[in-house]
Amino acid sequence: MTITEKVADCLVRAGSTFREDQKEAYRRAIAEEKLDSACWVMSQVLDNALVAEEHRGPLCDDTGIPHLFLEVGKNRIITGNLLEQIKDGVGKGLRQLPGRPMAIKGDDYARIDQSGGLNEDSGALEPSPILIKSVDEDVIRLTVMMLGGGPAIRGITQRIFHKHSVDVVIDEIVSRAIPAVRQLGCSPCTLAIGVGRSQFEAASLMMEAIAKGDFGVQDVFERCITERVNESQTGPLGLGGKHSVLATFAKIGPQRASGVRIVALRPCCCFEPRRASVEL
Repeated sequence: MTITEKVADCLVRAGSTFREDQKEAYRRAIAEEKLDSACWVMSQVLDNALVAEEHRGPLCDDTGIPHLFLEVGKNRIITGNLLEQIKDGVGKGLRQLPGRPMAIKGDDYARIDQSGGLNEDSGALEPSPILIKSVDEDVIRLTVMMLGGGPAIRGITQRIFHKHSVDVVIDEIVSRAIPAVRQLGCSPCTLAIGVGRSQFEAASLMMEAIAKGDFGVQDVFERCITERVNESQTGPLGLGGKHSVLATFAKIGPQRASGVRIVALRPCCCFEPRRASVEL
């Protein structure tokens, strides 16, 4: 299988398949939930995911924008040719999934106001810039994440005055996450959080959290946020219940000597994180 074919297959898996830890998170939530309407919503989401996996079809009508996270071993080399093959694989995968046509034609102004119209080719949708990270493993590993528009609309990147207290930062994150989850509607959510020194770094850390997070592994910081947002009783689709959030994926990076922390928060929808990985 060529690199282009590997990337295309990875994108289709990302857009059509729940990972095992995500399936187990839904099964656990359904077993714990007392509210019938909330159980029904989560059961429907899980059933939909199993059908999508069987048919290798999209999990949602909003098939998402491809976001790419590339891990590179210290003895491996990334070339421009490899990056082009990855880009070609993304286009091929979008046609196979198929992705919803979302590429806007035209110059800068036409793309902003959509006056250029839509490109009918699903594969014309450009992926986001690739995030590249050095790792100790002898590997080149690509993770494809298909990120939808609703969570992007409800996402937040803002400063938090920490006052030398982690609890203050958690309080601020929770206070912003609760209305974001409520307004999104497509819950239960997975909260993705990056804490960095700039907007770019915070967003990059948030993307890494999405790429590497595990529903079955929650540290104290993540578990505290999940539990406190769930106290809002927003529940699946806003119908109430214990499970507004299934998990929190957080990545905390280096920090500067400052009174401010920059936090990027994404309330990932009930089908996210749509992700899959492949070694190239």
